Amino acid sequence: MTDKRNIYLKMKTLEEAKNILFEAFPDFDQLLAENIDVADAVNRVLSEPVYAKMSSPNYHAAAMDGIAVAAELTFGAAETNPTILVVGKDAHYINTGHVMLENTNAVIMIENINVPDEQQQDEEQVEIIAPTFPWQNVRRMGEDIVATELVFPTNHKITPYSLGALISAGVFQVNVRKKPHVFIQPTGSELVDHRQLAQDGLIPGQVLDSNSHMLGKLVDACGGYYYKNKIVKDKFELIAKPIKDAAAGDYDMIFISGGSSAGSKDFTRQIISELGEVLIHGVTMMPGKPVIVGKINEKPIFGIPGYPVSAIIAFEQLVRPLINQMLHQPDIPDHEIEVTPTKKIPSKLGLEEFLRVKLGNVGGRIVATPLPRGAGCITSFTEADGIIRIPNHIEGIAENKPTFATLLRPLPEIKNTIVAVGSHDNTMDVLADLLRTKSSRVSLSSSHVGSMGGLMAIKKGLTHIAGTHLLNPDDGSYNISYIQKYLPDTQVKLVHLVQREQGLIVAKNNPKNIKNIEDINRKEVSFINRQSGSGTRVLLDFKLSQMGLNPVDINGYLNEEFTHMAVAVAVLSGTADAGLGIYAAAKALNLDFIPVVTESYDLVIPANVFDTKNIALLLEIIKSTEFKSRVKQLGGYHTKNTGKIIWSS
Repeated sequence: MTDKRNIYLKMKTLEEAKNILFEAFPDFDQLLAENIDVADAVNRVLSEPVYAKMSSPNYHAAAMDGIAVAAELTFGAAETNPTILVVGKDAHYINTGHVMLENTNAVIMIENINVPDEQQQDEEQVEIIAPTFPWQNVRRMGEDIVATELVFPTNHKITPYSLGALISAGVFQVNVRKKPHVFIQPTGSELVDHRQLAQDGLIPGQVLDSNSHMLGKLVDACGGYYYKNKIVKDKFELIAKPIKDAAAGDYDMIFISGGSSAGSKDFTRQIISELGEVLIHGVTMMPGKPVIVGKINEKPIFGIPGYPVSAIIAFEQLVRPLINQMLHQPDIPDHEIEVTPTKKIPSKLGLEEFLRVKLGNVGGRIVATPLPRGAGCITSFTEADGIIRIPNHIEGIAENKPTFATLLRPLPEIKNTIVAVGSHDNTMDVLADLLRTKSSRVSLSSSHVGSMGGLMAIKKGLTHIAGTHLLNPDDGSYNISYIQKYLPDTQVKLVHLVQREQGLIVAKNNPKNIKNIEDINRKEVSFINRQSGSGTRVLLDFKLSQMGLNPVDINGYLNEEFTHMAVAVAVLSGTADAGLGIYAAAKALNLDFIPVVTESYDLVIPANVFDTKNIALLLEIIKSTEFKSRVKQLGGYHTKNTGKIIWSS
């Protein structure tokens, strides 16, 4: 091959170059999967959804150092009427994280305990001057993660926080996408490997090879694997042979580092042209103009410029997006953006707080919904889209007052997040997974605040959709009368999601012999309720009213949880004997279920977002056979009218 000057092909804009690149490799995302130990899975991408195999914590644990007691023994304690407890009988010393003893349900902090001056012989006593309440200073079983719930969806990239959540959830093996394999060939007669540098150092005309190492680590950072071949001199045959071998091998992508410009010793374009096809030679960006993109054996090959900054720009703008496509990952760097909190966020004066939040673009503004603040809730990090840093000299952030958040996910992904606020249902987990499977750009972020909370979020313009199942006791209909009452000035469409079986969740084999709603009025039956404003709470109150039962007579009526799975785990752990919830939650934890009603669970969608691409994609998934099939597998659901618009305002 004789030395000659290259002639640049027609230069492309960066946008044109990207379009050509992705059109040339439209299906370049079909990586095989492999099963690996979870401890080795950080920065890998899930090839299928992962569900929790155990709850976390998997036992009731003390959250403070102190004494474990039955809260009922402390009722009535006051400064003027202290309660004396006998250590070893009524009170038991316990350390943070230790298992709660049988027949105890609260921990009194050690600093709130007084030791009387006079003790009875052979009997250690403690004195308390204030009552405690059930489950105070206790981490209940399943507080963070509930067995069988979705931990992460398909295409989730596992972080160190995710690793903690997976192990806590009892997941020790995961199926992940294989790493894209990249072959890197450094070229240049002037290049020297730093490991083979002569004792006297560089001589004039020599250059240390840094680009190939840097490119390899950029591949690593994107989740790929690289092999860096030895340096070859600027001779056509010496460069062409390893490139031809790599294209015939198991590599997914090839880099030629150096030799992409127009010099007489720059052979990259000729080699690609002879072995395959040159797609792009030259992009109108600086640095990075000489980049070459080609195809050999249906594999992408890049001629990476020799100047380091040019190499970085070429990689970031063209290579990284392609690797991310292979791994079903979005492509944009994190940065800080302005966000609007959905509610007032109080914070302790004197403490700088890093608040984890979910983010979504609603009505042209990025809204931030705080996640649980508990130090034991690892999912507040794994579910977070960003972090709001609250300075130590203020007491919080006012509702609707803009502030700033550091992104943990790319902004386009945040803007393509469908925000769902409202009632909890297990089918929302299925939707979240299928949405990410269908498109790596769009995700679903759910906050469980109850049906009424969802309607109020619609009214304030803080959500795209609201799940609701509010019963009208006058005619037995669902949702429409509430929308008419609380959203009279907001145009919405009501889309039917599922019919579901709602009933009493009880322990396996129903040891308390509970048969119906009336039985939860029995004194020996402890109940776990849903929060005020939830559709399940509305249903319960309606049933109690029908039977003439007074809520204050129900043992546990004021004990609340925010999801059906949380109700189910309360029954599983023995916190309660019964709770009103959906059949799918009972089935998931192998509990017994007593049917009460078949109800409609619908989605309220504002008219101004109904025709957007993201909502259209969501509705397409809802109507799909795959969604209906997976919903039916959960148990207790009916999908005859799923996806139909049943009412419009």
